[in-house]
Amino acid sequence: MITADHAAMRRAMRISVSVGLLMLIIKFTAYAYTGSAAILSDAAESIVHIIAVIFAAYSLWLSLKPADEQHPYGHAKISFFSAGVEGALIVMAALYIIYVAITDWVSGLALRNLDLGVVLTALAAGINAGLGYYLVRIGKRKKSLILEANGQHVLTDSWTSAGVVIGLLLAWTTGWLFLDPLCAILVALNIIYSGVRLLQRSVGGLMDEADPAIQRRLIALLDRECRSASISHHQMRQRFNGFSYDVDVHLVFPDHLPIKDAHRIATGIENAIQRELPPAAHVTTHLEPREDHRNIHPGSPAGPT
Repeated sequence: MITADHAAMRRAMRISVSVGLLMLIIKFTAYAYTGSAAILSDAAESIVHIIAVIFAAYSLWLSLKPADEQHPYGHAKISFFSAGVEGALIVMAALYIIYVAITDWVSGLALRNLDLGVVLTALAAGINAGLGYYLVRIGKRKKSLILEANGQHVLTDSWTSAGVVIGLLLAWTTGWLFLDPLCAILVALNIIYSGVRLLQRSVGGLMDEADPAIQRRLIALLDRECRSASISHHQMRQRFNGFSYDVDVHLVFPDHLPIKDAHRIATGIENAIQRELPPAAHVTTHLEPREDHRNIHPGSPAGPT
């Protein structure tokens, strides 16, 4: 079933692909007119971006598929793989930019039609900035790491273009042509930083790294809910799977409490956790009787919080 959130994310990805192709045309047109190493490096980064966006679009489609027999927990973890691929491609693009800039610097610099090159590159930077902020905002609102990572990549592309514009303007006004490759190298170093951050998020997600802020929020919620129900909790675990949260926790009840009452309380706590973690959370509670818990686990306290 396609929800409004899913439709919004798919629409955002289609816009990203379309704008990416437009940026590629603009940047290679600017390079054809100027021969600038910085513009060529910016255009090369856009090729990598298009490849990454196409993979991200596929990953988004796959992540929204429902669970099946082979993937009972769904397909959302492709989000982290997608972010890792995008981060790796960003780093590779940055290394290529540095290579091209140094090669042109050593072999000799010759720039032409810088006025047109500046206008086209500035136009690309402005369009990408708007698209990047849009994708990041939608990604954060819908808890889609794929869209957020794609938006970060687009913003990186925008900063690249902005850096190229600054370098071209300085080279144009001062006549110091070495500023063109130097600016390209500085921008590439910033791109590497962005790519490494995406790789770190990818590894953290694939390794089921818990979010400390979410952990604190859930502990506070469980303490509050369990106190009001005169029960306790322990062994709470949480992870973000790329689209929603997975939470499981053990709840310890008095022995005399009927199972139907314990189930009602547990369901209320599950609903409270789901409200705390939009857009979606899958919560599993394990119900335990207090005295029997002591008998089965003699070395542990009954229901630590």
